[in-house]
Amino acid sequence: MQHSISIRNIMPNPSPAKKALIWALDRILGVKKMNALYQQHKMQGLSKESFSDRLIELLELDIQGIDALQSNIPKSGPVVIASNHPFGGIEGVILARLIGEVRPDLKVLANKGLGIFKELSDYFIFTNPLSPNDPKNGPSLRQCMKHVNAQGALLIFPAGKVSYYQKAKAGISEHTWNKLVGRLVSIDQCQYVPVFVNGFNSPAFYRIEKLYFKLRMLFLGRELLNKTGATIQISCGNAIKEKQISRDLNYEQKAKLCRALSYAQDNRWRYEWPADKITEQLPIIEEIDKHQLLTELQALPSDQLLLTNKGYSVYYGYQSQLPLIVQEIARLREIVFRMHNEGSGQPLDTDHYDATYTHLFIIDNEQQKIVGAYRMGLSDKLMEKDGIAGLYLHKMFKFKSSFANQQGPCMEMGRSFLIPEMQGSYQGLLLLWKGIGRFAAKFPQYRTLYGTVSISKLFDPRSVKLIEQAYIDNESASQVSAHNQFEFDSHVEIDELAEEIELRDQLTSFLSSIESDGKDVPVLARQYLKMGGKFHALGIDTSFNHTPGLLLSVHFPSAPEKLLKLYVGEEYEAYRDWQAS
Repeated sequence: MQHSISIRNIMPNPSPAKKALIWALDRILGVKKMNALYQQHKMQGLSKESFSDRLIELLELDIQGIDALQSNIPKSGPVVIASNHPFGGIEGVILARLIGEVRPDLKVLANKGLGIFKELSDYFIFTNPLSPNDPKNGPSLRQCMKHVNAQGALLIFPAGKVSYYQKAKAGISEHTWNKLVGRLVSIDQCQYVPVFVNGFNSPAFYRIEKLYFKLRMLFLGRELLNKTGATIQISCGNAIKEKQISRDLNYEQKAKLCRALSYAQDNRWRYEWPADKITEQLPIIEEIDKHQLLTELQALPSDQLLLTNKGYSVYYGYQSQLPLIVQEIARLREIVFRMHNEGSGQPLDTDHYDATYTHLFIIDNEQQKIVGAYRMGLSDKLMEKDGIAGLYLHKMFKFKSSFANQQGPCMEMGRSFLIPEMQGSYQGLLLLWKGIGRFAAKFPQYRTLYGTVSISKLFDPRSVKLIEQAYIDNESASQVSAHNQFEFDSHVEIDELAEEIELRDQLTSFLSSIESDGKDVPVLARQYLKMGGKFHALGIDTSFNHTPGLLLSVHFPSAPEKLLKLYVGEEYEAYRDWQAS
């Protein structure tokens, strides 16, 4: 008997009454038309791959994002790929075909309605999305778990049902994702690949669902046929390791996180950084002679040596004392900042604030060179002379009367760097913080540090928006506003997640899915957070190649005692308990 496409394929051994119903449904739902194409193009008995290719070809689909999808699928080991479900059918065929080229072991948990295509049955583990609690689904779900546990690849549409119009969101969205996906991504060494397929069904489809929600499932065949000539955009994130998904979350919460990670790939949620105004990079000036460096250091008062530790010394000084050293600091800053697309393009990174700010810097005693520095502004002294204009950050932010620098002496921190060979080194960051702590002990009237953490434009703008959303709270934001704000709205699906789960704790998952080179939250932001930092605003530094900067403040004496003791040293109690006379 010749194979055909019919509702009969998913309704075995029908009664005479059901046969009549099948006959009617095949015509009403467009299945008869699909069968005509099936017969005309001799698709019977094709392999699942050839059948999928022929169907995609007949529908004349323009599929975009294929290379990115396939490059992000791990070639071995347990992996779960989850996607939204905008069409209710064809996306399953497309994704199965494309992912199957990378992972021939792929299985797809799918609507049993796709069982009408017998040639594709080898791809699928069938379930009934209209009855998610149906005990008959149990074996299918157990089969999914078994497959992933056996190092297999699984594609799943965790909403279970096709996307629908949500009035509250004024757009097409999905049902809650089944906690099964949260359970699957908790399997040891499993990786999760978030996928988002952009597209819609016809307006008639969404009108039908208003009449009777389940009725729309009967029209998915017609929706498949009316995709002829459509452009289908697939957006895919990087694979996320099981250990990068917080183990503190339960399966339901993990499912919500997986959903948000997939929606974060939505190609409509994008922002382009403005083109760099700096188009020419002038040659970096020559390094200062080591003898000149030593001459200036030896002329410094001895109390400006803050500490010596493991072959390094940390000093502070002023441009008037150390003109060549400050020049060398500016030279090194430009080198490091160019690595992060933040350089000035000039032979060195300098401005008139170098003359009025305090410079804290680390010397490698053996190699006799500068390996890191911080620029510190003593707010009371700077504002006494020039008012708010004396502060570098006044160009980025409007400080309200409740902000710390309007309340008393503060240290404005900025222009920090470590040379490349010290970056990622605990030693370099520790020396900078010990220098800050020892300086604070010498001048205990400075109780609050504030400044910006630069977030390189090498970050995807989505990552910057997520960092802003996760770190800034409403109370802290009320104390300051940015002159040049980051005009990029958050994603409604991620906003929804943030109402239930602490977004800050999930940032590594989001950034891992977005940043192809593994960038995470900047080290300084995490460091300030450990110190009890409050994050106030994200502004764009127009004087620093339009680099985004996250403004924060830390009440230093309130830092955890262990860290305060580490940074300030033996005088930490005196500093913590200091009172203005």
